[in-house]
Amino acid sequence: MSEPAGTSPMEGRYKAHTHPPHLESDSSYDSEDSTDANGARREVDRSNIPGGNRSLAGISIRSFLLGQAAGFCLLLTLILAYHSHPLWRAPFFITCLAVFHFLEFYITAAYSTSFATVSAFLLSANGAAYNIAHSSAMAECLLSHLLFPEGYLEWTSMVFGGVRVQVFVGLMMVLVGQIIRSFAMVQAGSNFTHTVQTQRREEHVLVKSGLYSILRHPSYFGFFWWGLGTQLVLGNFVCFIGYALVLWKFFSSRIYREEKLLIGFFGNEYIEYKSKSWVGIPFIG
Repeated sequence: MSEPAGTSPMEGRYKAHTHPPHLESDSSYDSEDSTDANGARREVDRSNIPGGNRSLAGISIRSFLLGQAAGFCLLLTLILAYHSHPLWRAPFFITCLAVFHFLEFYITAAYSTSFATVSAFLLSANGAAYNIAHSSAMAECLLSHLLFPEGYLEWTSMVFGGVRVQVFVGLMMVLVGQIIRSFAMVQAGSNFTHTVQTQRREEHVLVKSGLYSILRHPSYFGFFWWGLGTQLVLGNFVCFIGYALVLWKFFSSRIYREEKLLIGFFGNEYIEYKSKSWVGIPFIG
């Protein structure tokens, strides 16, 4: 499973002393001329028209559909949970995904505006593996509860001492993971992107405050535990193991690569910072 995880933004590891972010036109798009109600000439950035990487229509429809999915599935979750139906977990998972993808774009638009493209939703930017992983999680949840309505949940929750404890732990992991990831993006501000940054600009400094005073990669930390938390709530044994292995491998490789770049950017300053902070993902130093 690949991490959306936006999740590859050099973690906002450095912060620029710049004015608040502003929307910059993509040089690959020309502007088209139009007139306003008074007949005055104005320019329209072609990246904002349908098909552009900042298509306003595309952003609107994605936001609308995510909101509808989150609202409907949350209501369905509450109804099924109220009637003690174990399949409340399936719409809950969709709710988590809808909220996650909406926040990816919203926070980017609010705090890193120049990177607020349609791809910032991360709905298709992570490749087929990402979608296959979530589809597999949903399939395991549905099939296990339909074929083994009682025994499966009891078997998978033995390590936690019961289903309720497992669900509670999973819910806390989802909540805390989402909060930490979102706040990491907010704190990184205009320096947070969903692609790896390989060059340092002169005005960048190393961020060592807030979440970054404890975690070197809080966005990665948040998504890792968020992902595992969703599988605990779903009661998925197979996908929990699969998520853990694939996410660990992904982040281990990504963090190793990024920290080599960061040492090149900041030298001993980053080495010292690294020695005083942690990643928070098992066996990744």
